Amino acid sequence: MRLHRALLGAAVAAAVVAARRAPRERRWDLHGRVVLVTGGSRGLGLVIARELLRQGATVAICGRDRDTLDRAWADLARGGGTVLAVPCDVTSAEAVARMVGEVAARLGPVDAVINNAGTIAVGPVEAMDLEDFRNAMDVNFWGALHTILAVLPEMRRRGAGRIVNVASIGGKISVPHLVPYSASKFALVGLSEGLRAELRGDGIEVTTICPGLMRTGSPRHAWFTGRHRAEYAWFSVSDSLPGLSMSADRAARQIVEALRSGRAERVLSLPARVGAMAHALFPGVSAELLALVDRWLPQAPASVPPAPVEGWQSTSAWSPSWLTRLGDRAAERHNQTPPPVAGRVRYLRHRSR
Repeated sequence: MRLHRALLGAAVAAAVVAARRAPRERRWDLHGRVVLVTGGSRGLGLVIARELLRQGATVAICGRDRDTLDRAWADLARGGGTVLAVPCDVTSAEAVARMVGEVAARLGPVDAVINNAGTIAVGPVEAMDLEDFRNAMDVNFWGALHTILAVLPEMRRRGAGRIVNVASIGGKISVPHLVPYSASKFALVGLSEGLRAELRGDGIEVTTICPGLMRTGSPRHAWFTGRHRAEYAWFSVSDSLPGLSMSADRAARQIVEALRSGRAERVLSLPARVGAMAHALFPGVSAELLALVDRWLPQAPASVPPAPVEGWQSTSAWSPSWLTRLGDRAAERHNQTPPPVAGRVRYLRHRSR
C-alpha cells in the first residue's frame, strides 16, 4: 500500500512538472502563421486581430455584417501585415466550411483558430423563451464547433495546430439574468476541455479562455429583454467600471500569449479568478450570494415581455453617462458603431410569444 501511494505521489509530481514545462517547450513564434479569428470584425475579436498582426501573424477575420467587416479590414490594413476579411455566419456549418476553404486558398492552411464569435441576451429568465436559448447555443457553442470541425482535418494531417475557445467566466459561474448565455458558455467550456485531452495526441493544443467583464463596447450589440432599458443600464455600467472590468487590449494580449504558449486555460481578470475559485470551493455560499444579487436586478414586467432589443436601442439617463465613459470610448475604438436596423431583424423575426 505504501509503495502504491509513493508511486501515485511520484506520478502526480511528474505530471505537475510536465504541465509546467510543456508550455515553454511548445511555445510558438506567430510570425508567418495563419490565424483565423471568428467574430473578428469588432470588439474583442478585432483587438485580438490587431495583436496578432503586431506579432507577425497572417490574420483572417470573419463576421456576419459586411459593412462592419469592411471597416474592420480597413482598420487592420492600416497597421500593416496581411489580413483577409470573409463574411460568414458561424451558425451555418456550410458557410463556415466555405469560409475556411477560402482562407486556405488565399492565405494557406489555418495554423490556429480563435473562436471568439458570440452573442448575449440579458434579462430575467421569465422574459426569455426557447429562441433565446437556441440563439445562444447556435452562436456560442455550435458556431465554435462548426469552425473546429472545419479546420481539424488539415491540422490532423499536418500533426500541428492551435485552437483557442473564448468562453467566459459565465461558463464557470451562471450569473442571474444571463442564463442562456451561461448555459452556452458552460457547454463551450466542456467541449474545449474534452477536446484538449483528445487532440493532444494529434499535436493540436486546445486552450480555454474565460474572461470576466471587459471594456469592449459590446453592450451596444447585446440583446435585452424584459425592462430592457434598466437591464442595459446595469449591464453597461458593470462592463465599464475600472477595477471590475479589464481593457480589451490587455485581454487580447493575454489571449494571444495563451495561444503562443498552448496553455490549457486562462481566466482573465483578478475578480473573475477570485469568483471562479470561490464558487468552486464554496458553491452553496456562491449560490446564496447570486440569489441576493438577483433581488437587486430589474424584475420581469407583469405583462408579456416584448421581443429582445439591442443595447444601442435601450439608452437611458444611466447609460450612456459618466458611469459608462470607459465602455463608450472602447466602443468607438473597437468598431462597435450600430449597424443599420434592416440588417438586425433576423433574431426578432423568429421570436414568438
